[in-house]
Amino acid sequence: MRLGDVANEQARGTGKPLAGIRVLALEQMQSLPYATQLLGRLGADVVKVEHPITGESGRASQPAMRDPRGRPVGATFLRNNLSKRSIGIDLKSPAGRDLILQLAPRFDVVAENFKGGTMTRLGLGYGDIAAVHPGVIYLSVSGFGDEPDSPYADWPAYASIVEGMSGIYEYMRPEGARPRANPVGALGDISSALFGVIGVFAALRQRDVTGIGQRVDIAMYDATIAMTDIVMNFASMGIPSGREVPVLLDTFQASDGYFVMQVVRDHQFQALAAIVGRRDWLADPRFAERAGWAEHLDSVIRPAVEQWATTRTKREVVELLAAAGVVSGPCHDAHDLIADPHVERRNMIVEMPRTDDETGAILVPGNPVKLSAMAEGPEARVPWLGEHTDAILADELGLDAAALAKLRAAKAIG
Repeated sequence: MRLGDVANEQARGTGKPLAGIRVLALEQMQSLPYATQLLGRLGADVVKVEHPITGESGRASQPAMRDPRGRPVGATFLRNNLSKRSIGIDLKSPAGRDLILQLAPRFDVVAENFKGGTMTRLGLGYGDIAAVHPGVIYLSVSGFGDEPDSPYADWPAYASIVEGMSGIYEYMRPEGARPRANPVGALGDISSALFGVIGVFAALRQRDVTGIGQRVDIAMYDATIAMTDIVMNFASMGIPSGREVPVLLDTFQASDGYFVMQVVRDHQFQALAAIVGRRDWLADPRFAERAGWAEHLDSVIRPAVEQWATTRTKREVVELLAAAGVVSGPCHDAHDLIADPHVERRNMIVEMPRTDDETGAILVPGNPVKLSAMAEGPEARVPWLGEHTDAILADELGLDAAALAKLRAAKAIG
């Protein structure tokens, strides 16, 4: 789906469910920008507040493209900021702080994802915003929550930090190897974003009923613990390591790559044995209990499965296994993913034209939330740094050219 395209023409006239909801986002990197982009995809108007000179830190990520003025725009920023407007305000400037306090009452949601306590020190915490806007929904996303009671309250955090602390790296660590950091992308970021969106929905609904605003406080650590629920749950049931779970869950090689297979029920193991020509496994005492599947994976099961798969492509393997009721899927590389017909049909690729000398388009995942009465898109490109500063301050606060020039001279805006 190209920027500006609209799919699902029948739903165009119904609008979007969050139309009329306005979000002022003091945000950076991914945990909050993903959340506000999703709110925007569902119809909210999102205004992004950035430092007027450097922009938010996601702009400096790598790899990057160049904007029309030659400034770098990093991949993290490009993935998480479609259809937003950017306003450049220095939050450390007294005049910049005052601008946020003047803008806040015009928005339903004020959101931030700085280290816990940062906004309070700047005079822009929940109490400060609620004082001028009692009905505000104030979303905070931070590593360890926005209260000082966590022993980690002073720690900065990226996704990988809370992922490691959740126990999942150690849980999945192969014997004799070191834990692998960040194995699945921004799990800690996007899980936090999704819980943040759920919290905003719930708070907006409660405000509809009571008229009362509130703070939504999301700790990335909490969100990641929730996403990696098997760590503490399995440990409490006597299974401290993924290697000891009595199931088959691994990757196997076909003629053109790998496929992943998960066998968790007896009837699935029986079907697997039949399809690879090893019905003798069904009478083998080593496989009388499910624990034997994992115990004899590398010595017995893998050689047989891969011997059967070696003359077939991973797609052919998966088709045959699916027909037999065995759950599996191909291990895609990036090319496979981009070319996947499901991905195209579900509008899960958004193409953003490049603004530098490189060829091709920037590809960003589409909106995974599909509503039958909501059209897909249209989505606008990411905003350039401070692109909408003057227009927003003029429209929202009625500031004229002289007032804007004064703020710019004071370096409160960019």
